[in-house]
Amino acid sequence: MPKYLVQGSYTAEGAKGLLVEGGSGRREAVQQVVASCGGTLESMHFAYGDDDLYIVVDFPDHLSMAAVAMTVRASGAVRSRAIPLLTVEEVDEAAKRAVDFRPPRS
Repeated sequence: MPKYLVQGSYTAEGAKGLLVEGGSGRREAVQQVVASCGGTLESMHFAYGDDDLYIVVDFPDHLSMAAVAMTVRASGAVRSRAIPLLTVEEVDEAAKRAVDFRPPRS
């Protein structure tokens, strides 16, 4: 299954909700939305700085991740980005593929 690192930052409204629900409440909500599209939550960590949370999820396909991302972003409570994660074996396979590339000339 495709795996993603999701980085998120709460808006002011989202942060207010976090204060009410706490981290456990938000984890339950994330588990529910991910499971609704056939995915699983591998880990969820809160942070401070540029991002408020880091989540690792597995989905059966890329469209499931896209559906969740669009729905969550549409709420306006969080800004997020999903980064596809590759296994070591997938990188090995990619490295073996022939690519017809010519760098720009200087």
